[in-house]
Amino acid sequence: MNEGLTYREAGVDLEAAGRAKARLAELVDATRTDAVASRFGSFGGRFRSTPGRDLVASVDGVGTKLKVAFLSGRHDTVGVDLVNHCVNDILAEGARPLVFMDYVACGRLEPDVVTSVVSGLARACVENGCALVGGETAEMPDFYAEGEYDLAGFVVGEVAYPALGERDVKEGDILLGLASSGFHTNGYSFVRRLVFDRLGLDVSDAFPGSDRSVADVLLTPHRSYLGYLEPGLTAGRIRALAHITGGGIPGNLDRVLPPDLDAAVRTSSWTPPLEFEVMERESGAPRDELFRVFNMGVGMIAIVSPDEADAAAAEATAAGCETFAIGEVVGGEGRVRLLE
Repeated sequence: MNEGLTYREAGVDLEAAGRAKARLAELVDATRTDAVASRFGSFGGRFRSTPGRDLVASVDGVGTKLKVAFLSGRHDTVGVDLVNHCVNDILAEGARPLVFMDYVACGRLEPDVVTSVVSGLARACVENGCALVGGETAEMPDFYAEGEYDLAGFVVGEVAYPALGERDVKEGDILLGLASSGFHTNGYSFVRRLVFDRLGLDVSDAFPGSDRSVADVLLTPHRSYLGYLEPGLTAGRIRALAHITGGGIPGNLDRVLPPDLDAAVRTSSWTPPLEFEVMERESGAPRDELFRVFNMGVGMIAIVSPDEADAAAAEATAAGCETFAIGEVVGGEGRVRLLE
């Protein structure tokens, strides 16, 4: 006679899932805002939007940056990455975030790891003024490697800056670059191959030319630009925003250009931070290639009229983000030109 088979023996620990859920409730409740109309544990996250305002939604993941979290055993920053990336995407559409939902999938659920991940999600939601209204934690034995997981998120916001996207980008407009906090969440397949395989470094080693560890540099969270840009957006100074993610400046700035205008980006107008200099020096990759892989120190680009450029840059800088003019809009065919 066959012995009884339990779900735990099949690889799924329901008790561990229950313990994790109880620990997450407090984190989620701490993000609650006036827009939330449901409670933790509901089958769906219910929220109220402002009548007459368009909603904007976006979904994303953290990519292979998660591999660095696995190697280092540090899981409290990748949730911040996820929220801030999604918030920046809808900010480029003129929207403020209302609610966020996450999806964590793993082979075997480890309550401490999941709690650490969600603590980062909750912290970033509070910082961005949105509510974490729910999510899903999926335990799938034999599907993920031991100690690994995947992470994705979904944000919904409402348009708060209607002038953004409605004001035409014009020839002569100024490109303002807002400094990134590092690699953000892009290019990590390149980074990992170079740092761990070619240079033979460990996460606890010093990053080349730095007194910070490899883990500290590579796990620096993706920056949110909402607080830095809000003064300029509220004042109507900004005509368009481009979030510089996968594809770099050439693959993202072109998304907000009219078909008869180009963006002339002067790459000598700012100095990429140390980590990008290391990528260039140690990889030997062509500079154009690096600009397609990385943000090269510019995480968001705002397009503003010449008479608003100084004020917009000063407001973002005063809010805490270094901001600099990196080029201008010129006649063309909807392309990005990288100039010296």
